[in-house]
Amino acid sequence: MSTRFLPAFCILSICSLMSLPAAATSQVRIVRLSDVHGAVQINKSGGSAFEPAFLNLPITPGTQLKTGADGRAEVEFEDGSSLRLGPDSNVTFTSLTLADSGTRSSTIQLAKGTAYLNWLGKDEVSLKFSRETVDLDHAAHFRVIDASDNASLAVFKGPVDVDAPDGKLTLEKRKTATFDHADNDQSKVTSKVEEVPMDSWDKDATSYHDQYATVKNDPSPYGYGLSDLNYYGAFSMVPGYGMMWQPFFTGVGWDPFMDGVWGFYPGMGYMFASAYPWGWLPYMYGNWMFIPPMGWMWQPGMWNTYTTIPRYTAGPGVPVHALVPPTGTTKTVAIGRAAQMSTLTSSQITLSRGSAGLFVPRGSIDNLRSLNHEVEKRGFVNMRTMPQFAMQTQRRTGFAEGPDSRGGEAGARVGAAPMASSPAPAPSSAGHASSSGHH
Repeated sequence: MSTRFLPAFCILSICSLMSLPAAATSQVRIVRLSDVHGAVQINKSGGSAFEPAFLNLPITPGTQLKTGADGRAEVEFEDGSSLRLGPDSNVTFTSLTLADSGTRSSTIQLAKGTAYLNWLGKDEVSLKFSRETVDLDHAAHFRVIDASDNASLAVFKGPVDVDAPDGKLTLEKRKTATFDHADNDQSKVTSKVEEVPMDSWDKDATSYHDQYATVKNDPSPYGYGLSDLNYYGAFSMVPGYGMMWQPFFTGVGWDPFMDGVWGFYPGMGYMFASAYPWGWLPYMYGNWMFIPPMGWMWQPGMWNTYTTIPRYTAGPGVPVHALVPPTGTTKTVAIGRAAQMSTLTSSQITLSRGSAGLFVPRGSIDNLRSLNHEVEKRGFVNMRTMPQFAMQTQRRTGFAEGPDSRGGEAGARVGAAPMASSPAPAPSSAGHASSSGHH
């Protein structure tokens, strides 16, 4: 670490640690709201009312999530396990605890709707639905649908043990148990799994995490958020600083704190959540540093506890958005372009210096690294939108380099999900985004 940054860094770290709520050093955990589409609402920590949910909001014990008819959401746990909710679903995170032994345990109650649990087996989880309970301490992947007349559990990867009113069931891969609500949830087991529309989304999301969750020389002890770091940016070794990470499409004029939300949590106060799709690990752990001429980069570390307000070190004269929690309200407050996230309908997206992956849904563009090089050379790239995870079926065929000599747009397009749009013009800079390192 550069000695000229050391005093400020130490002061900021000490202040951040002193300002952490009691929950940060207790046996209570937080996990990540890692993907949000359509109408999704959150009731934080057993608060008094639901409000619109934003990407990267922390999930704390007692938090409820509710999806609308067009809504779906994903929650990531520390080891990289995921819970996904389909439309018209309601779930409560009853408990999120850390034992003295280091074992993490989660209890989840599905009140209604569709839930996919892809559990990696490093931690323990209990999923309750209707009159049934699934307890896991090993890897498994399954779907639960709790409807008005029955509930069903379909196993993609097992085995899965289910405690039901008529006894304990063990379901292997490709088996489905149906529980009849009118008959005290008496069960029936079949040796097949019927497909439903949301299965393709769950499959694509699982493939995305499988592809990007592993990185050589991974500096993080956590799995949540790591796949997004590998998709949206790159790690590199910076002399004097060590291993650093930077998102693609930045430049020295980009500020990592200008787009996000402040979410209020009863008993814990306000927490900052980044609007960027990769914005979890860099805002909960480690330290942001401004490194000339590369701009803002994240230094991994400080893994012992999360922070509610991101740590950063900026030299003299470096502009940075002040991280000041709002006052006089307990509602989630959006800053910068975060307020646009749920209202965008444009069929195009602009990747520019300063966009840093904002409005680019996971897996919607193949090889962001190559596009990053194009943006470094040309300033921006325009692209047509396509569905999330479109990279699974359609590959990038070209670039739009910006206005051509006739005032039009040049090149072929590839793009993001229907919610994406062109971000606001980025500040000009002579810097560059990180393009070295590894995936």
